[in-house]
Amino acid sequence: MIDLATRVTVPDSVLFRDLDGEAVLLETGSGRYYGLNEVGTRMWSLLQRHGEVGAAYRDLLAEYPIPSRQLQEDLLDFVGVLASRQLIEVSG
Repeated sequence: MIDLATRVTVPDSVLFRDLDGEAVLLETGSGRYYGLNEVGTRMWSLLQRHGEVGAAYRDLLAEYPIPSRQLQEDLLDFVGVLASRQLIEVSG
């Protein structure tokens, strides 16, 4: 189960490119690529920096005027999608 204590790592098979606030992720094993909007790019960057969902959540909460419960749901959903597409590995 993914929650705020979940730790995340980016596999070596995933490449990330920031394109002026939006990003592209490439999973080299499958050859699939994914686009991220500005908010998704910020979530990705914080997850990659902190390696923990809770730390990314706290930074995002300070940056975006959104109810905390909604942000938590959105971030956990985002992490779940990334994990299902093998763009991140989760533990804890």
